[in-house]
Amino acid sequence: MSTTAVHSLWTTAAEPIDKIDAPTIEYGQLSPVLIVIGAAVIGVLIEAFVPRKSRYYAQLFLSVVSLAAAFAAVVGLAARGFGTTKAQIAAMGAIAVDGPALFLQGTILLTGIVAIFTFAERRLDPEAHGNRVDSFVAQAGSVPGSEGEQAATKAGFATTEVFPLALFAIGGMLVFPAANDLLTLFIALEVFSLPLYLLCALARRKRLMSQESAVKYFLLGAFASAFTLFGIALLYGYAGSVSYATVADVVEGNVKTVDPALADTMGNDALLLIGVAMVVMGLLFKVGAVPFHMWTPDVYQGAPTPVTGFMAAATKVAAFGALLRLLYVVLPGLRWDWRPVMWGVAVITMLGGAIIAITQTDIKRLLAYSSVAHAGFILAGVIATTPDGISSVLFYLGAYSFVTIGAFAVVTLVRDAGGEATHLSKWAGLGRRSPLVAAVFAVFLLAFAGIPLTSGFAGKFAVFKAAAEGGAGPLVVVGVLSSAIAAFFYIRVIVLMFFSEPKADGPTVAVPSPLTMTAIAMGVAVTLVLGVAPQYFLDLANQAGVFVR
Repeated sequence: MSTTAVHSLWTTAAEPIDKIDAPTIEYGQLSPVLIVIGAAVIGVLIEAFVPRKSRYYAQLFLSVVSLAAAFAAVVGLAARGFGTTKAQIAAMGAIAVDGPALFLQGTILLTGIVAIFTFAERRLDPEAHGNRVDSFVAQAGSVPGSEGEQAATKAGFATTEVFPLALFAIGGMLVFPAANDLLTLFIALEVFSLPLYLLCALARRKRLMSQESAVKYFLLGAFASAFTLFGIALLYGYAGSVSYATVADVVEGNVKTVDPALADTMGNDALLLIGVAMVVMGLLFKVGAVPFHMWTPDVYQGAPTPVTGFMAAATKVAAFGALLRLLYVVLPGLRWDWRPVMWGVAVITMLGGAIIAITQTDIKRLLAYSSVAHAGFILAGVIATTPDGISSVLFYLGAYSFVTIGAFAVVTLVRDAGGEATHLSKWAGLGRRSPLVAAVFAVFLLAFAGIPLTSGFAGKFAVFKAAAEGGAGPLVVVGVLSSAIAAFFYIRVIVLMFFSEPKADGPTVAVPSPLTMTAIAMGVAVTLVLGVAPQYFLDLANQAGVFVR
């Protein structure tokens, strides 16, 4: 064996390193996220160690207490000025603690608490084998209709894993709008998407449709995640960093030193434009904007209704928060490139959602297309590129999320022998059978339509005003036209409920437990308060409307 061959087996020692600096983590400022993720981990341990009979109560208690504690932490941070004067970047540049982040986190946590109430509802279905049942399958791993599933139902099993899954999803959603670098953004996206894919497949009734919806969501979501990740890679090649502030500096040409390894690709506009297009595409998919909305109606229809309400409300809040931060913090220098594209997306989203909703015969699909149209209205505020644009979007998201969860909670109450009666023909005459439920649903539909004295009107007015002042007047005209088209099918449902004869074999309205009553009551209260006296909350959104960079 030659000496050269032997010497190639080792290398000379590098200079000894004095010490590696430990990362500095501001635990106090990250406390909302840490509380929720910690509770989710404890929830997994409860599944492993607590007896089956006690799990439901333990999980419900843990979920509500942790979300309330996290919300208290958000309020505490805002009260100490982290939303305004003390806004800063925490966790070594990974997370921004500023007004928009805290406002959106507070909204997500409150909608999370209300959603957990609907998850925990156990009085709507008749008791099975002497056990109360919820909206979720008895044993997720069993084949639909199999002996295993029947045995699990007979034994009174309950899928209490939905609570830690929801907490993990909420934890990811809290990080998503606050992410201050592209990698944190992607990790948060995966952390909240994966639990949602699972939750969509767990419906107790119509299990095959539920599983189909989960597979569709998973496959399309995986494509969207792949686009996002590829876009992040291209942006890293363009700017030599995944940090928002550094990418923004390179876009604006403010970079002093260039890494020699990246000198060839830095400043290559093709990488920038393709990368931005891909990342924004991933975010528009989560928002449900046309043409990335194809998953929305199928997934909303197939998923268990409490999950649909949670997804429709909280995912939109998180995704719009991330989109706002990306466009306003990273890409203000690229405004002339992304604004025309967003104009086009907003126009086809508003019109597409409103027009296709007219043809729907299923109440969940109708609400799904309605949520697509609302994504278009919110995009009008995003396009404004003014401080009012940010605050109007924050306000709209807060108002919209409670109306949505309330509306889906009402849908869970209208039932026939096959479970929820979601076909519109079944809702005929509901106002005569159950005037209170029909009246509450009418309030939510009027808020969606943007009728004055509801939160929907205040939100739409704020967004359209910001868009008009930001130079997007024609967009506002399209928005008002779409609202008029949308009002048609909302009012049609109200007419169907109150002015049609009830059918003899029509559905019944189940009497829910106080959990769902609370969820619906909170929806109605927020809808009316934000509609009648929105000024305080608009001022709050205004104060919270400044991003830190």
